Amino acid sequence: MKRFLAKKYIITFLSLAFLFTAVSFKNDFFEIAKQIEIFTEAFKTVNQNYVDETNPGELMDIALKNMLADLDPYTVFFNEQDVLKFKINNTGEYTGIGAVVQRKDGRVFLKEIYKGFPADKAGLKAGDEITQIGDINLKEYKEDASQLLRGTKNTKVAITFERQGKKQNTTIILDEVEVKAVPFYSILEDKTGYIVLSKFTEKASSETKAALLELKAKGATKIILDLRDNPGGLLHEAVNICNLFVPKGEVIVTTKSKNEKHNNTYKTNNAPVDLEIPLAVLINGSSASASEIVSGALQDLDRAVVVGNRSFGKGLVQRPLNLSYGTQVKVTISRYYTPSGRCIQALDYAHKDANGKAIKIDKSNFNAFKTKGGRTVYDGGGVLPDVVVEETKKSAVSDALVKNDAVFDYATTLYYKNPNQTGIPTISETDFTGFKTFIKQDKYSLDSQTGKALKDLLDKAKKEKIDASITNEYKALQNALEKSQDIEVTKSKEDFKKLLQEELITRYQYKEGLYEYYTQNDIEINKAKAVLNDLNQYRSLLKL
Repeated sequence: MKRFLAKKYIITFLSLAFLFTAVSFKNDFFEIAKQIEIFTEAFKTVNQNYVDETNPGELMDIALKNMLADLDPYTVFFNEQDVLKFKINNTGEYTGIGAVVQRKDGRVFLKEIYKGFPADKAGLKAGDEITQIGDINLKEYKEDASQLLRGTKNTKVAITFERQGKKQNTTIILDEVEVKAVPFYSILEDKTGYIVLSKFTEKASSETKAALLELKAKGATKIILDLRDNPGGLLHEAVNICNLFVPKGEVIVTTKSKNEKHNNTYKTNNAPVDLEIPLAVLINGSSASASEIVSGALQDLDRAVVVGNRSFGKGLVQRPLNLSYGTQVKVTISRYYTPSGRCIQALDYAHKDANGKAIKIDKSNFNAFKTKGGRTVYDGGGVLPDVVVEETKKSAVSDALVKNDAVFDYATTLYYKNPNQTGIPTISETDFTGFKTFIKQDKYSLDSQTGKALKDLLDKAKKEKIDASITNEYKALQNALEKSQDIEVTKSKEDFKKLLQEELITRYQYKEGLYEYYTQNDIEINKAKAVLNDLNQYRSLLKL
């Protein structure tokens, strides 16, 4: 009788649970269907009745991208062109010119030239503005201009570009381009192998493994894996790279979601290359996503000393999902957790401030976790290195002037003062003084909160027609703000001299030359070498 009652209660409970789930799904389905109907009707009505001709595809693209922007910056709609770019980012291979192309303020610039590829062979340089491709004037072209620079191998493309105010013409012959995940590796003088991993493409682990094996064959007894400025990429490649240094069957990362099918535990599947070789991993504020999985997992497993500065703090996983007509939506499907159980996500996109920006998780709310050997590590704000290199932390002002291209543009000016220089370029006091004058141009405004408030004040004064009466006071405040900015830039002088020097090295000797320079002059590499060369310190940091 008791068994019968227990069975009856279980069946009743399951029936109620199913009914609740069905009702919940039905309600969600009705709400989604209702909103789709409203959206479709509004879209159709606007396109049929708007006073001028509309572009339905462009309108829909904007609508979808703006709708998803309210969730997080990683959940995005990909039109057909976006899908192609996404595939290139994952494979590192395409047929094109071999350069980084940037559109800014309606203009198209070359940001970086890859050595030996078509753009380089055609004599193009970083900083060149592309004004025409074939018979298409880019000032009137609103779509992605980089697509015009891709096509069938050996296709000839006529280019008009502007360099230092002068128009020039050249012809580029398209070719296959492969951007290496490991663009540089070398054995240093103290038997330290140095490997740069710049992105997590489909070949990231195989290239890293090949570099590791070659360096060991050349006598490397310690390894530095450089993940600085690596924005991430494929999760399974992060697992495979960890697998080079940890045993088969080790948990590297766990993903958790409201949707159970996205809950996974990722373990290493292969035999490792080396379980004992001392290992240091370099990270900085631009090391994100898969870079944080690798550095966080190796830290949690006490397999590597992490050196540098706190990483970006992206603890979210995305997956591209196919839609109609070759489009996709890349959706944040889960959060990921390192072996100790921590999620290093730094921003809470579910809660936003008055300006609509995601709130940064407060340090007081960080939670403590334990590594495999019992060391304390924390969640919530990226991966904190075991050895923090304070002197390489970038100031807010230097970050801002990198983001608005002030450093890049001034480096272009310096480059053309001496385009045939050999050796390592230096930044003089005169160059730095020139930089401070250069950034006073409006287009390099730092847009500080104070500056924005001051501009708002003037705009309101103009509307109320009282701007004439406050002109002197406004100018005094503006001068004070500029003086304050000048002081902040001067405080970060060494930052800017280093940034400008590195940009110039890349112009003269490509990225390979910059990595070569790092092996001799980089503070964080030298700090990692010092740790690896002191086995007692290395073991003490890892509590081995």
